[in-house]
Amino acid sequence: MSKADNIFIENCRDILENGVWDTDLEVRPKWPDGTPAHTVKKFGVVNRYDLREEFPVMTLRRVYYRSAIDEILWIYQKKSNRVADLTTRIWDAWADENGTIGKAYGWQLAQKSKYPEGEFDQVDKVLYDLKHNPASRRIMTNMYVHRDLNEMALAPCAYSMTFNVSGNVLNGILNQRSQDMLSANNWNVVMYAALLIMFAQVSGLQAGELVHVIADAHIYDRHVDAVKRLIEKEPYPAPTLKVDESITDFYKFDRYSFTLENYKYHEFDEKFEVAI
Repeated sequence: MSKADNIFIENCRDILENGVWDTDLEVRPKWPDGTPAHTVKKFGVVNRYDLREEFPVMTLRRVYYRSAIDEILWIYQKKSNRVADLTTRIWDAWADENGTIGKAYGWQLAQKSKYPEGEFDQVDKVLYDLKHNPASRRIMTNMYVHRDLNEMALAPCAYSMTFNVSGNVLNGILNQRSQDMLSANNWNVVMYAALLIMFAQVSGLQAGELVHVIADAHIYDRHVDAVKRLIEKEPYPAPTLKVDESITDFYKFDRYSFTLENYKYHEFDEKFEVAI
């Protein structure tokens, strides 16, 4: 059975059974009708996904994995803040009058800094260090820049990656301040698992563990019933991810460089609102 599904089920059951509600507090998110969007949450959830064992895509419902990969490429490869550069429209609700999300996500990664080796943006510094300084404990990206928060449409939820090379294995820690479990949990896992795989491949390394650290893992009030129905399903075996092994340049990957074989999933056509 898919380990990613089992982790999701355990997380959601723990939140529903032992979580803390914020109904006694004023909250920022709203439903489309203007009603406050309250949540039940757990603090400090840590999940581990070994990419040598399986690609951690959910089978409890279909995940459009190529769209998730397209989003991580939008952030890390295109380093864009323009929603038109995405093939999906999931960021449209946060776009400003110029069609951007402000100084957020990819915009931050594109900013260059000077290092002894030269001038790099955050992504290129990671790629350089993985090849030239694999023993470094300073290989990381960070998109949560306080001075720019007031110019971001949304403060980054998944905001940093720390990379660590052990032998010939590349591991990574994804830090996330906030996680909407139903809408985005496995989507984010797929995004950053794919990123780790891409970085490993172009660096001559093997992708190892993705550790996902979530400060505030929550289920929205209007999502509770859907989550309960979802986690009652029996997971299918995890599919196999095939990656174009001829690619040695991170900037040559695209959403079609990946294929899931034997991806079996449950139908889950319930429509649910997303809090903004």
